[in-house]
Amino acid sequence: MAANLLKAGHSLTVWNRSPEKAKALMERGAKLAETPRAAVAGVDFAISMVRDDDASRDVWLNPERGALANLPSSATGIESSTVTMVWIEELSNDFKKRRIDFLEAPVSGSRPQAEAGQLIYMVGGETEVLSKAEPILKAMGSTVHHAGPVGSGIKVKLSVNALLGIQVAAMGELIGFLKHSGLDLAKAMEILTSTQVCSPAARAAAANMVAGNFAPLFPVGLMEKDLGYIHDTAQIFNACLPVSDAARAVFRKAIAEGLAEENMTSVVKINW
Repeated sequence: MAANLLKAGHSLTVWNRSPEKAKALMERGAKLAETPRAAVAGVDFAISMVRDDDASRDVWLNPERGALANLPSSATGIESSTVTMVWIEELSNDFKKRRIDFLEAPVSGSRPQAEAGQLIYMVGGETEVLSKAEPILKAMGSTVHHAGPVGSGIKVKLSVNALLGIQVAAMGELIGFLKHSGLDLAKAMEILTSTQVCSPAARAAAANMVAGNFAPLFPVGLMEKDLGYIHDTAQIFNACLPVSDAARAVFRKAIAEGLAEENMTSVVKINW
């Protein structure tokens, strides 16, 4: 994402908890800041992309190095992390107190889509603020959806990830079933994935499972986290998510078996 901002000609200052990971960006012209607070000095836009609520809170609100305290009043803060609705609304209120524009802008897509500038944005916030930020988002994504006010984007994003997690868990289960049933697995999967009921995401997951490709693009641990976040959000609205909860149990089992850092497709291993 950062590389595509540089490619589009934007001046960029970056911060990473592991500074060595920013080396390639510095070689392309980015400046490296020692803290999030230093990174946002004088900027027009500040974008956060981190793991979870705690990491997001630390980036924006840490008393010593949080970004929000140093963000110019004319700037726009953009949170692109997959976090909870409760936290995104709390963060939005902190921005309102400082009278600084804010958008939530979580994305659909993993590393290949990010590298290609093909992320899909699900934005929550005011229309006028999105209009100002849209050229920045389109430097990193192919599609920008305005889901509604703040909180809307993360509800859609968690739904997208839940649908993905359900499909991956189901595909791992079915591959295990087909393997143990004595069928020619490759032939059976060729047939299954050629049908209309198999989505592109499920087809890609199946191919990686059969090939034994578990290089982390979207790790098991992150999928379990997101399924937990949608569970917690559903409880606020008294909604019931039994299928998502069942998929979460699969990913939790995979974590218990030491697969947390492997790609989500490694859940197939618990069915071997």
